[in-house]
Amino acid sequence: MARYRKKPIEVDAVRYDGTNRDEVAAFMGQTGKVEETKLPGPGRGVHDGIVIHTLEGDMTASPGDWIIRGVQGEHYPCRSDIFAATYEEA
Repeated sequence: MARYRKKPIEVDAVRYDGTNRDEVAAFMGQTGKVEETKLPGPGRGVHDGIVIHTLEGDMTASPGDWIIRGVQGEHYPCRSDIFAATYEEA
């Protein structure tokens, strides 16, 4: 068995804070659309979030999540804890 290491790459990202839907939409440009929605929260409640319409399908982001532009121009959300474990500021 061989071992492999992920290649270091730089990505652009913006953090969704629950109030900056327009900033996220501007970041994504023409490649994706963003709309506000209610998402199931912990317990029985719901919280504000966004649906990101991408070429890969609809994905949701909650406040605190990062929206990443990948190496091929695709966009996708990433939970804050995963983002912190995976990326550092360049």
